[in-house]
Amino acid sequence: MVRMLRRDDIERALGMAACIAAVEAAFVAYSSGRAELPGVIHLDVPEAGGEIHVKAGHLHGAPAYAVKVASGFAGGAAEPAIDGLVLVFDATTGAPLAFLLDGGYLTDLRTGAAGGVAARWLAPERVGRVAVIGTGIQARRQVEALRMVRPGGFEVRVWGRDPAKAAAAAGAVGGRAVAEIEEAVRDADVVITCTASRKALVESSWVRGGAHVTAVGSDGVGKQELDPELLRRADVLVVDSLAQCRTIGELQHAPDQAGRAVELGTLVAAGRDVRGGKALLTVCDLTGVGVQDVAAANAVLANAPADAGERFGPV
Repeated sequence: MVRMLRRDDIERALGMAACIAAVEAAFVAYSSGRAELPGVIHLDVPEAGGEIHVKAGHLHGAPAYAVKVASGFAGGAAEPAIDGLVLVFDATTGAPLAFLLDGGYLTDLRTGAAGGVAARWLAPERVGRVAVIGTGIQARRQVEALRMVRPGGFEVRVWGRDPAKAAAAAGAVGGRAVAEIEEAVRDADVVITCTASRKALVESSWVRGGAHVTAVGSDGVGKQELDPELLRRADVLVVDSLAQCRTIGELQHAPDQAGRAVELGTLVAAGRDVRGGKALLTVCDLTGVGVQDVAAANAVLANAPADAGERFGPV
């Protein structure tokens, strides 16, 4: 029998705290060679403003492997149409186990969770100001994850191209909208970029020494949010996947820095205090890796009640 879980079931089964834990373990498995990760498939539907990503992966020893299809269609609408589906298979037989009709929820959640993992290991212990560049769902998810690993309260400044969307996003995270990117970034302890930009938005000179930067928007060839000089200036440069970041992440715009970039999973596995009490500038380039989706899917199936969802089969 194959299970079909819809978004409500999935949201009840997996929240941010559990997803951060699952994604952190997945990063360690990936960087230590205990995961299988094929290349990302990118598909564009230009006439409808569609962008589709297909990612897959397997964590050694996990009961299931997964294939995810996530899409975003602009199509001239005020808000992009976001959708998604995760196909989960038995890792011992290859038989289908579940269809997770998450509507993009798991992608949004695990992307936010990755930012949470990065902040846990790289951000200053005391965070007073946060800059968020972008107004979509990741503006909310990244702040949600940051609050879990750096509790205690901080000011949030949000910038977006559309002032109305910036105001809405700021309201959702308990922050305030600002008119200029520089205003958001200057004096921020943490800078989060989550846009679909194809040109650098954040100038290196705006980011103070000792800050942490998490960039999640660059996940395709030509995408860019950060001034390449910011990567060169970083005291510690971290990536989720060196192979991916070289081709689709911020690192594609600063290839000379690939030799010193360290994968987040390697850093977590070492368990060391990166900052060591020093005011270091840290940058983390997150492109999104399939093992995050596998970890999230396995967590959903482990946590969902036995009677949740629908069943059908055999197939």
